Amino acid sequence: MKLPRDVGGDELAALLGKYGYRVTRQTGSHIRLTSTFKGTEHHVTIPRHKPLKVGTLSSIFNDLALYLEMEKQKLIEDLFEL
Repeated sequence: MKLPRDVGGDELAALLGKYGYRVTRQTGSHIRLTSTFKGTEHHVTIPRHKPLKVGTLSSIFNDLALYLEMEKQKLIEDLFEL
């Protein structure tokens, strides 16, 4: 399955609330999110661009899937309800 091509940083940050991520700070055009969903703190930084580049989005999903201990594809389907 292909990554969504039209998702922006703000939209992705809102979707990640499902996994306990909340905005902890914003510097310029980047948002820093933090979650303790798995018992340890995890940080992810997302650019506030619309749309996010495919490589950037892929890298963010790889990092999230590793922390959440789930397959990248399952994470994408769960977030975008595909």
